[in-house]
Amino acid sequence: MARPIFREEHQTFRDSVRRFYAEHVTPHRDRFEEQGYVDRGVWRKAGELGFLCMAIPEAYGGAGADRLYPAVMLEEQGRAGDSGPGFWVHSDIAAPYILAYGTEAQKRQWLPRLASGEAILGIAMSEPGAGSDLQAIRTTAVRDGGDFVINGSKTFISNGWNADLIILVCKTAPAAGAKGISLVLVETDRPGFRRGKLLKKLGLRAQDTAELYFDDLRVPADNLLGEEGKGFGYLMKELAWERMQMAILGLAVCEKAIDDAHAYATDRRVFGKAVADFQVTQFRLAELATETKVGRVFVDHCLALVTCDELDPVTAAMAKYWCTDLQGRVVDGCLQLYGGYGFVWDTPIARAYADARVQRIAGGTNEIMKQIVARALPDIIAKTRS
Repeated sequence: MARPIFREEHQTFRDSVRRFYAEHVTPHRDRFEEQGYVDRGVWRKAGELGFLCMAIPEAYGGAGADRLYPAVMLEEQGRAGDSGPGFWVHSDIAAPYILAYGTEAQKRQWLPRLASGEAILGIAMSEPGAGSDLQAIRTTAVRDGGDFVINGSKTFISNGWNADLIILVCKTAPAAGAKGISLVLVETDRPGFRRGKLLKKLGLRAQDTAELYFDDLRVPADNLLGEEGKGFGYLMKELAWERMQMAILGLAVCEKAIDDAHAYATDRRVFGKAVADFQVTQFRLAELATETKVGRVFVDHCLALVTCDELDPVTAAMAKYWCTDLQGRVVDGCLQLYGGYGFVWDTPIARAYADARVQRIAGGTNEIMKQIVARALPDIIAKTRS
């Protein structure tokens, strides 16, 4: 279908991204999944091609591009079926915090290195005892002279295994609740930092995900990102775009799964005719294609809001939960059409099925998304009546 939000230059960029995944990522997929991370050389190649931190201004090494470019990157990764690398976490979830809240020195020190692929970035929020409830985190950063002394642990950290820099979500005033949360930059070569397990996951096997530990780790107070005690507000402000990215990825996976399932059902013959000729197959694919087209219209509407900085947290929550729920339904329905082959890991739909499951958990569970929408219902209803 026509997508008027994209211009000709976006399509040209899409072609380049598609070639990049086909040449540098997909051929090595099995090895990346086996080792649990993507080689750093792939990151450097992406940086060389200008695919990292594209929305960062040119003065800091980026391209100053609109957010439709990272959306294209995500869509093409989803269509390629590559579960790593975590470019979007690095470029479009974590790096914007440095751009928005960093000092000039922090921006100049880190953003060019992130854009080139020389350094890899992660953001550490989740803890063993705190997932969606950020106010429950226990990692602390206590002032000691001109330093912060950091103690605590994090888990499920994307890019954690390869990261050179971590944006650490921690408490600088533990008794102050949300008002005591701050963001601190932590270089991973500092004494007191250590990586725990490289987590072996059900899906997204090539996306490195790690446990991180901070034991009396010292960083200069200048590593504070933004103002002390303002971290929770910073996170809430940026979460809408993070959640929107999950919807973007989910819809791209849906579209590719339907394309592949239709092609397979057309070629596969049972009882003397193609699987696609059975009415039950036609109806199922028709249902999934219709739902996916509805999702595409909604996601593109949200992307239009993103380009003019008008995407609100409630709409982003709607998009995140609805599109990732849809992703689960679509890959499950498509897998069924493959029969036993759908249960074999070498079949792309099997990977898509495994990778889809975390989408309803990460970035705030879909149950939390529904709570956000439910709380906003009076406003939503009022707007529909006006």
